[in-house]
Amino acid sequence: MKAVKSIALKKPIVSMKILEDNRLVVVDSETTIRFFEKQDFKLEGGFKANIHHQRYRTNVVSVSNDASCFATLSSDCKESRLYSTKTKKLITKVDRHHGEASCVGVDPISRYMFSGGDDGKTFGMDVRSGKLVFTLPSHVDTINDIAFSANSNWVATASYDRKISLFNLVTMKPKDKLKAHAAPVMKLKFVSKNRLISVDKNSGVIIWSVYRSKVIERLQGIHDDVTQIAVSGDHKFLFLSSALGYVMLYDLNTYEQLSRNYIKLSSPITALEFDNENNNLLIGTEDGFLMYYNIYEGQDGLKELLKNKQFTDIQKAADDNPVLAYTEIFKLVANLWENTLEKAKVALQNGQKKKAILMLDMFKEIPSKNKIIQKVIKDYDEFEKFSKYAKEGKLALAYGLANTKPIYKDSKLYKSLEKRWKQTFAKAQTFALQPKGAEKAKELLAPYRGISEKTKYIQELLTKGEIYKRFRDALGQKNFTICFELIKQHPFLTEFPDYDTLMSYGDSLYMKSEKLINSGDTHLAIKMLRILFDFPDFKDVVDDLMREIESKQKFYNAIKDNDLDIAYHMMEVNETLQETDDGQKLQRDWDEAITQANYYAVNGDAKSVKAALEKYLNIPSKYMAIATVFAWCYMVQLEDLARSNAPMVKVEEGIKNYLLNFGMLEQIELFYEQFKRKYKDSKLNIDLLTRGSLALWRPAMIVESILE
Repeated sequence: MKAVKSIALKKPIVSMKILEDNRLVVVDSETTIRFFEKQDFKLEGGFKANIHHQRYRTNVVSVSNDASCFATLSSDCKESRLYSTKTKKLITKVDRHHGEASCVGVDPISRYMFSGGDDGKTFGMDVRSGKLVFTLPSHVDTINDIAFSANSNWVATASYDRKISLFNLVTMKPKDKLKAHAAPVMKLKFVSKNRLISVDKNSGVIIWSVYRSKVIERLQGIHDDVTQIAVSGDHKFLFLSSALGYVMLYDLNTYEQLSRNYIKLSSPITALEFDNENNNLLIGTEDGFLMYYNIYEGQDGLKELLKNKQFTDIQKAADDNPVLAYTEIFKLVANLWENTLEKAKVALQNGQKKKAILMLDMFKEIPSKNKIIQKVIKDYDEFEKFSKYAKEGKLALAYGLANTKPIYKDSKLYKSLEKRWKQTFAKAQTFALQPKGAEKAKELLAPYRGISEKTKYIQELLTKGEIYKRFRDALGQKNFTICFELIKQHPFLTEFPDYDTLMSYGDSLYMKSEKLINSGDTHLAIKMLRILFDFPDFKDVVDDLMREIESKQKFYNAIKDNDLDIAYHMMEVNETLQETDDGQKLQRDWDEAITQANYYAVNGDAKSVKAALEKYLNIPSKYMAIATVFAWCYMVQLEDLARSNAPMVKVEEGIKNYLLNFGMLEQIELFYEQFKRKYKDSKLNIDLLTRGSLALWRPAMIVESILE
C-alpha cells in the first residue's frame, strides 16, 4: 500500500478526528491544533495551546465533534483541562485526581468532558458550565481510555485493573464491569451492532456484546503492541495500528485477520481515523507524518483485468490489497471459480480428465488455486475405482475409499449411496419393530456391515427397537422435549426419516415465525416460537426473539397509550428499542429536556429544573438521571452559599441535606474540603452524617432550596 497523500508536521501526532463539518482536526504533542480539508490536507486554520505532552499512549487530547471545545491533560499531567476553541479560554479544569490525570474524552454530542486518572476515578464535567456533574464507577487502578458509542448513549472506561466499566448515559446508571482480559486494558472503541472492541497491554483484543456484556470473539494473529483502533465507514473492516508501525487488517464480520502488515511504516503509529466519504485510512505517526491511504487501492484496474480474463492478475491485486476481495468484480471471479471447479469435478466423475483440466486452465497460474486444482485432479484418480465398488455393491470398500478421499462425498454417486442407505435403514426399521422381523432387518442391512459409521446405527436399531417406538410416539404427540432427550441419549435416531421430518418442521416453524414477525403478526409468531423453544438448536434464538417481541409489544402499546413510564422502561430493558423511530423521538425529547434542565442547574434554579423535567417525574427509569441533575443544582446552591459568606450553620445544614438526599458523591466531598478550609471553626464531620443515595432518590424529595 502506498500513501495517496502525506505531509510532515514535525511533531508527534497525538489526536486526529473528522468533525461534524467534515473537516479534519489534527493535534500534535505540543497541542498545536490544525484544521484541514481532509481530502488534500489543505490547512484551513488552527492555533497553538503550547501544552507539551511527553506521553501520548492514552488520549491526552480530545476535540469535541462540533469543534466547540477541546480537553487536554496539562504538561505535568497533574490536571486535565477543558478549553473553548473559539475564545481559547479555560472552561474548567480537574485537579481532583489523587495522582496524575491519565486521559480525557468529550462525548459525541458535546455534553460532557470526562477526566480519568491514576486513582481509577473518572469525573464527568458539564461542557457548558464546567461544573462537575457526576462520576463514573471507579476502578482500582489507572484509567487508560474513555470511549463513547456513536449515539452517545454509552461510555466505557478501560483500566489497569484489567476491567472495563460500562455506563449508560441515558439512564445515568452503570451497566456492568466486563472481565475477560488477563492484562491491563489500554484501548476501547465502540462499533456497529452494539459491539465494543478492547485491547490489553499483552496485545489481547476482545470483541464484546454491549447489551449482553459477553465476549463475542478474541482476535488472533496479534504479536505487537496495539496503539490505535479504526473502523471503516461500512463497519466491514477493522484496523489496528502497532508500535512497530504496522497496520493490521481484520474482517469485522468474520473476525478473520486479512493482513498482518496491511501497511508498514518506519515510525510508531500514534493516531488513526477513517474517512467514510472517500474510504481513506488516515494515519498519524510519532515522527510527525500525516498521511492517508485509499483502502480500495487498485480497484480501478480490476475491470480491465476482468475484461481480458486476467484472473491471475486479479488474484495478485487482492493478495496485495485484501480489501479488493470484497469488491463486486472480485466476487464475480470468485463465483466463476467456484462454478468452474464444480463443473470440473463433474467432468472428473465422468472420467473426462482432459476436459476438467481444460476448464480449470484459466486459473492454474494462481498459486492458491493451482494447489487446489492439482489436489482435486490427484484425488479423482481413484474415482473410477470408487464408482466400480459402488456399482458392484462393495459398499464397505466404497465407503472406505470415500473416507480417505472426502471430496467424493460431494459427488452424485456418493449422495445416491447415502440416499439408498437412508431408504434401506428406514425399511429395516419397519421390520425391526415387528415381532419376528429382526432377521429380515439384518438381511437388509447386511451389505453395510463393516462400515464403521453405519455399524453403530445398525446395532442400536436391532437392540433398541423399543427406543425408536418411544421416539415415534413422542413425535406423533408433538412432545418435542422427549424427542430431543431421546436423541441426546440415542444418536442412532438421527438416521431415521422421522428425525429429518422433525428438523424440517423446526426449520419451517422458524422461517414462518420470522415472516410473521416481519409482517407484524407477533401473536401467531409467539405461538410458533413457544413450540420451537423445545428445539435445542433454536432455544437461545427463540429466547431472544420472545423477549424482543414482548418488549416491542409493550413499547408500542405504551406509545399508542402515551404511557411514557412503560415506554421508557421498555427502552431500558430492551436497548434495541432506542434505535427505532419512536425510540429516537423519545430520546430526542428527553435530551432536549435534560439540556434545558442542565441550563437551569448551572444557576442553582431547582424550580426551573423541576419544570423542565415535569413530565418525567413519574417515570422510575429516569429517576437516577433526574437525581443527578438535582444533585448538581443543589451543589451550585451550596457553592453560592459559601461564596456569599452565609452563616456556617446554614452551610452545615445544606451539607447534611445534600448527603441525606444523594449520599457521598465526589461533588460533596470536594465541597466539604473547601468548606472546612473556609469555616475553620466547624465541628461538622461528614463521615458521621446520615447518607442517602442517587439510587434511592425520588421526585418527592425535590425542594427549591437545599436548606429546606
